[in-house]
Amino acid sequence: MYSNPPSHGARSIAYILNNPDLYEQWKLAVKTMANRIILMRKELRGALERLLAPGSSDHITFQIGMFFYTAPNVAQSEYMVKKHHIYMLKSGRISMAGITLKNIEYVASAIVDSLTNAN
Repeated sequence: MYSNPPSHGARSIAYILNNPDLYEQWKLAVKTMANRIILMRKELRGALERLLAPGSSDHITFQIGMFFYTAPNVAQSEYMVKKHHIYMLKSGRISMAGITLKNIEYVASAIVDSLTNAN
C-alpha cells in the first residue's frame, strides 16, 4: 500500500508558477521569509555574544535554513524545555521561525542558562 498526496496542491503551485504576476508575488514572499530568518540568525548570534555565551555562536549565522542547533547535548535541551519552555528536539534542533524580535533576548538567555547550568 502507498499513499498519494492530493493533486490540488500541485495544480495550485503550477498555476502560480506559470502566471508571471503571481510568480513575482511568490518570489517576493519567499525572499521576505528568507530575509527574516537571516535577520533572526544575526540577531540571535549578537544576543548570545552580548550575553557571553560559552563557546562560539558563529554556527548560527553560518548555517542556512529554518532550523539550528541550540545545545550540544540532550541534558541541555531538556533543561531548556523544562525550565524555559522552549520546545525542541532532544538533539537541540529548534525552528528559527519561532524566534522573533520580541522573544530573541529570552531565547538567548535561556540558551546561555542551559549551556552554563545544565549537565
